[in-house]
Amino acid sequence: MKSAPAPRRRTLWRRLTAGSGLLALLATALVGAGTSPATAAPAAWTPKPAPMTTPWTNQVSVDNPLPEYPRPQLTRPDWANLNGIWDFAVTGRDAGQPASFSEQIRVPFVAESSLSGIKRKITENDKLWYKRAFTVPSSWNGRRVVLNFGASDWQSTVWVNGTQVGAHKGGFDSFSYDITPQLNGGSNTIVVSVYDPTQTGGQAVGKQRINDVNPHAGGGIFYTAASGIWQTVWLEPVAASHVTRLDMTPNLANSTLRVKVQAASASGRTARVTVSSGGSVVGTATGAPGAEISVSVPNPRLWSPDDPFLYDVRAELLDGASVVDTVGSYAGMRSIAVAKVDNILRPVLNGKFVFQTGTLDQGYWPDGIYTAPTDAALKSDLQAHKDLGFNMVRKHIKVEPQRWFYWADKLGLLVWQDMPAMDTGKTPDGAARTQWEAEYHAVIDQHRSSPSLVMWVNQNEGWGQYDQARIANEVKAYDPSRLVNNMSGVNCCGSVDGGNGDVVDNHIYVGPGNTAPTATRAAVLGEFGGLGWKVPGHEWYPGGGFSYEDQASVAALNNRFVGLLDSIRVGQLPAGLSASVYTEITDVENEANGLLTYDRQVVKVDTARVKAANQALIQASRTPAPPVTLPTGQYKSLRVTTPGHTNKYLRHYDALAFTEVVDGGSAAVLKSDATWKIVTGLANSNCYSFESRNYPGEYLRHRDFRVRRDASDGSALFKADATWCALSGTGGVRFSSVNLPGSYLRHIGSEVWLATPGGGHAWDNAATFTEDTTWSVDAPWAP
Repeated sequence: MKSAPAPRRRTLWRRLTAGSGLLALLATALVGAGTSPATAAPAAWTPKPAPMTTPWTNQVSVDNPLPEYPRPQLTRPDWANLNGIWDFAVTGRDAGQPASFSEQIRVPFVAESSLSGIKRKITENDKLWYKRAFTVPSSWNGRRVVLNFGASDWQSTVWVNGTQVGAHKGGFDSFSYDITPQLNGGSNTIVVSVYDPTQTGGQAVGKQRINDVNPHAGGGIFYTAASGIWQTVWLEPVAASHVTRLDMTPNLANSTLRVKVQAASASGRTARVTVSSGGSVVGTATGAPGAEISVSVPNPRLWSPDDPFLYDVRAELLDGASVVDTVGSYAGMRSIAVAKVDNILRPVLNGKFVFQTGTLDQGYWPDGIYTAPTDAALKSDLQAHKDLGFNMVRKHIKVEPQRWFYWADKLGLLVWQDMPAMDTGKTPDGAARTQWEAEYHAVIDQHRSSPSLVMWVNQNEGWGQYDQARIANEVKAYDPSRLVNNMSGVNCCGSVDGGNGDVVDNHIYVGPGNTAPTATRAAVLGEFGGLGWKVPGHEWYPGGGFSYEDQASVAALNNRFVGLLDSIRVGQLPAGLSASVYTEITDVENEANGLLTYDRQVVKVDTARVKAANQALIQASRTPAPPVTLPTGQYKSLRVTTPGHTNKYLRHYDALAFTEVVDGGSAAVLKSDATWKIVTGLANSNCYSFESRNYPGEYLRHRDFRVRRDASDGSALFKADATWCALSGTGGVRFSSVNLPGSYLRHIGSEVWLATPGGGHAWDNAATFTEDTTWSVDAPWAP
């Protein structure tokens, strides 16, 4: 993976022009506002050694990290980045402000991270304290000054010049305060305290757990905690009447962009919204602040992963004819819904079904933990999805900064956004529920205008679960423009399905398994895969990594992963599956099942091969193959299609399945052994079972991977073992096991096995795998 260029140092206050041409500015990374108003950091501060270095670890500015404008969908001309070196102290959880701050921390990296310069465990008994000085540029005189926090985990209290200006609970939503009354005209001081109990509290915590910050054994699917300020802190001047948020929803039915201009102190003001493309105005409209304004966008160019086109948006507040505030933004014209496609309920983007293939993205970094070291790093994980041919990403129980959503919007990735879960195995009390729902609403408001975001995922595998159906209904009512997933992994871990929402979501490892749509919900595979390969020199804790299925080699990893994607394409997609989420895009701490290593230094899989498999899967959803049907109640023989062996047929001998040459001169018993009656599948009426011609009541089934002829014992297991789903193959039909989807009826060395693409057994050998698993359904040798 190629390193990103080092960020340039900014030494002057700069202006970022809002409005027309905004996207051109965004494309140059929205770097603005010059340097932080603090002086350069003291030489004494240094970062701590990272357990693994990413390509960007050493590119982080000391006194001005993450200099890019942090809020791409609400930009203003002037702003001041407060990232950099702050004074720092840790006290007991109930202590007041310390008399001295004996340490220094680089904001916005959490105290547990190496990039912060602190790198130590923070517990529920600690309180973090931050302090820094700043001056307000004289050019801001006459305007209000707002202090913004992208996010701070979890309970934050803010003082300016000794006066408390606000307090906030929530680790994943932004907050801000008008600090104008507290400013003194010269040097000012900010103090911030943060208390974060992580999993010992009742709040949304995601996968954070209080653990040793140095690599260690264990941890499982949970990771190092992230305490304190973890997104950009900045100042901006605003007018007394000013825009606070833009809520933008495209309406393709009448080619309009519906906009609510949320504003402060805007009584008597008028809002005006202008939509542009390439500097040319395509539509403008006015209305009251807070009311819906419909802006005409004639013949809209639709946003999609294939064409992630974004329009420029400018919103103004008017006092009569005078403009009192202007903000810049962008929007994408797209729709998302569920609809019947060939009588199967599917998610449709812009009215058309396209299979959503993505990965689980945890958003963790070995150097910054919750915070990517640079904007280029933040973008890189999304670019990796595009490079590998994915068109979707599930952001797993973490909410990223707004710049992450900008890159998803700009690059063209569909986003499933999880609400971070409360701790597992606990029933949240009333206070925890109230806080969690309030934070969820804030998260929705913060990201509701992002065109890439197509689904809200409320809860995951039952972690902290409650009121699943009510919450799904409320989220749908709060944001009816998106799909809602009431529970990802309804089949897993004691989770309770609310029974509503737009999708039914299973987790199946390794999978892909069978997830069926219902009359009211589309079928999605919210997690599958987890194939593991450890790369020496790129392990967080060498020897400590785990996966859901370890692979013997890189070749085996590629074969197995591509085999899973191919299985979805030929099996699960035609059966009604509409989306799949592979675990996962990168290794994370001791999870070794990433397509990239945790340090982002190595792409483990063959990029071109994976991209081709994803593209084939997406294309198959656009031009679906007709289902394969077989003549039930008739006798047939199954002929080998592998070149050089096409005169061989599947037969049973001493109850085991083999292939053997059969011709007109063969013995009658061989002809009968090679003849099967096709019947409706014993375990699935959409599939088939094969009853022996000369042993009625006995069926072709797999047991311990070997295929054989056995009498039915009436059990559910036998019925599943003896049921095969017919899939289209080149020159014939492939038969996939109903209870082990993605595994196929295969002949190898004249024996017949249940074989898995990329599997580790001898009968899974990749050579001629497709040919060996393709059969011609011929006239019977023994009618």
